[in-house]
Amino acid sequence: MSSPPLRTLPDRIRQIALFEVGGLVLITPPFAWLSGVPMGHSFGMLALIALIAAVWNGSYNTAFDWIEGRLTGRTADRRPWALRALHALGFEGGLLAMTLPIVMIWTGMDWVSALVADLALAVAYVVYAFLFNLAYDRRYPIARQDRP
Repeated sequence: MSSPPLRTLPDRIRQIALFEVGGLVLITPPFAWLSGVPMGHSFGMLALIALIAAVWNGSYNTAFDWIEGRLTGRTADRRPWALRALHALGFEGGLLAMTLPIVMIWTGMDWVSALVADLALAVAYVVYAFLFNLAYDRRYPIARQDRP
């Protein structure tokens, strides 16, 4: 069985850019308000995390899509709801492991407070990732390739 088509590099770059910009716009204000970290400081930290997330996003999504395609023959835009939830949780779990030290250092929080803050960010981003990727897949479906 051959793999179904993946998103093109320009499509993946658009997906990542839209996701990260949207996340910064939606998540920074409530994070600053709830954490007490000033807005500019919060934005700087979340922008750094967004940069890390962008690299993680491209590699994680491409690998997940490739594995899913090889196992099921399905493209990412046809992913069932339960697998979408698993996909979002896996992405955020990996990102959490990379960002906890940054939250601790950037905000000066102890590790428990930073973990709570990072988990709150992860929950917010899991919900956002689920809704964003669902909308993105509907707006930009993967082009089907004709096969002989």
